[in-house]
Amino acid sequence: MTRARKFSAVDTLKVRDAKDVEEVVRAAIASEQPLEIIGHGTKRTIGHPMATNAVLDLSGLNAVSAYEPNELIITVQSGAPLADVQSLIDSKNQQFAFEPMDTSALLGVSGNGTIGGMIGAGLAGPRRIKAGGARDHLLGAHAVSGFGDSFKTGGRVVKNVTGYDLCKLLAGSWGTLAVMTEVTLKVMPKPESERTLMLSGLDDVTANRAMTAALGSPYDVSGAAHLPNSAFRPATGALAGFAAQGRAVTLLRLEGIAASVADRAKSLATTLAPFGAVEMLQDSASAAAWSAIRDVEPFAASGALGAWPVWRIVCPPAAGGALGQALARDGGGDVIYDWGGGLIWAALPPKPDAQAALIRQRVEAVGGHAALIRASEQVRRDVDVFHPQGAGLAALSQRVRHSFDPRIVLNRGRMLRRTAT
Repeated sequence: MTRARKFSAVDTLKVRDAKDVEEVVRAAIASEQPLEIIGHGTKRTIGHPMATNAVLDLSGLNAVSAYEPNELIITVQSGAPLADVQSLIDSKNQQFAFEPMDTSALLGVSGNGTIGGMIGAGLAGPRRIKAGGARDHLLGAHAVSGFGDSFKTGGRVVKNVTGYDLCKLLAGSWGTLAVMTEVTLKVMPKPESERTLMLSGLDDVTANRAMTAALGSPYDVSGAAHLPNSAFRPATGALAGFAAQGRAVTLLRLEGIAASVADRAKSLATTLAPFGAVEMLQDSASAAAWSAIRDVEPFAASGALGAWPVWRIVCPPAAGGALGQALARDGGGDVIYDWGGGLIWAALPPKPDAQAALIRQRVEAVGGHAALIRASEQVRRDVDVFHPQGAGLAALSQRVRHSFDPRIVLNRGRMLRRTAT
């Protein structure tokens, strides 16, 4: 990159190191010009459109700084392609246990983004119910604040007791607190075997009960999802076989040592017998199905529902079945249940407000929250993309934001519609 300079009409500033990032942020402060922070730009359409003529491109920060498979940690620059890092750790039979979501199919873009985007978005897959989310696996970070100063938070050990664990705040902050330049993450061994038990033909509420029974069992279930039949119109790839059956499917995943998985699968099948006959998917077939669920492939941009807005709804699992049924019925759309019903993906027919009033009313009634993950630019200008916070939480969030970025230079307006000007 050419070193930070006064901003002109449109600047894309591709940095080479943390020092470059400092200079760019300081120049932005001096010029009163907010920055849009990107890696590969695969998630740029999530959040409110930002009013800025300056883009800070981190894709040049793409090195793996250190990888210690025996210690289960990896340190990598934030612009490193996620696919490359996953390939590296896969070569050592390791993985990110939280199953980072690949949003490319859902958003209709190519590539699956960078490590920094993975942490900034904080979107985890079906194993979150067992392994936790991205923030639970983030051990440390180097970043540049909205003051233009570099700082370090956390450490490079799994048992991290290095003071305030500020790095956790960066996960899910969508680039609004600091510019991450390097992160240290925990990796985990890949399971030797996996099996998925499948029930067919359950309605949403009954499926919710079946998933609750499985997750409450002693059999260490690592994924629980339900796909109503309507979500398969039409299905391709790993889910095509389910669509051909013409019935809803409920999936429960078990992972671990082969002998243990086989024994637990047999016992869990007995527990689930009151809900119907149990079928089994093994290893590669199981993995493919869960990847499709993780990436919400039934709602892919290239599919039948590609023009529909998509909401990501988090709610108490016990309320998931009834809430999803109500949204599908009253909104005229389709839903997918993950994490035992605690996470609902909802695709609804297009309307000027993406049916935000309906979604928020129903979700708030059960104590949940909803984010609009896919919608047109105009809808994202007119509707709160992220769930509005109560007064107390909003004030706390504002204080945290100002402690990192008092001039609101970083991704201004991405998370709060009233500042997107």
